[in-house]
Amino acid sequence: MTPIGQKIRELRAERGITLKKMAKDLGVTAAYFSALEHGHRGKPGSGLIQQICGYFDLMWDAAEELQRLADLSHPRVVVDTSGLSPKATELANLLAEKIEVMDENTIEWVIAEIRGRHGSIDRPPH
Repeated sequence: MTPIGQKIRELRAERGITLKKMAKDLGVTAAYFSALEHGHRGKPGSGLIQQICGYFDLMWDAAEELQRLADLSHPRVVVDTSGLSPKATELANLLAEKIEVMDENTIEWVIAEIRGRHGSIDRPPH
């Protein structure tokens, strides 16, 4: 599941809205939303994010948070370490190799460690 998928699922659950109803109301297939929630689809476009914000009446900070989560939700990430140090390449490969077996506490620790050393890096580079 991706961060955006988890948030959409939470918003639906809070309001008692089924995936099928939301999909119909927004003119998107239920299969697409299911794949999005389960991390089998890439991040949604900004137009769909705006539709979802409108659908759930999300304003200001909540809408910005949903966009931030969408930006962090591509399930197949490519890390280009060309031109970086050998340690950077080692880190990228080690993470790719081990992330599947890491527990949530370890993942949270890695995220907190990176954010703690480098500040909030939630937005991808443009």
